[in-house]
Amino acid sequence: MKRLYRSQTDKKIGGVCAGLAEYINIDPTIIRVIFVILLLPGGFPGLIPYVLLWIIVPLKPALDKSAAIDADEVK
Repeated sequence: MKRLYRSQTDKKIGGVCAGLAEYINIDPTIIRVIFVILLLPGGFPGLIPYVLLWIIVPLKPALDKSAAIDADEVK
């Protein structure tokens, strides 16, 4: 099952746009442009959803080497 996470590697501020882009399989720049356009009419239409997603969506878990080794042993 696909889960929504904030990106740890391709983030500019909080990783929200890159995480959304990864979730729907598009370029993160498109999501960033959409948020910037939503910021233009006063800030709130883009700022509030971004901040809420930043708070609610968890960071993508980093794979540590021990977990990768354990996963290989299971196969």
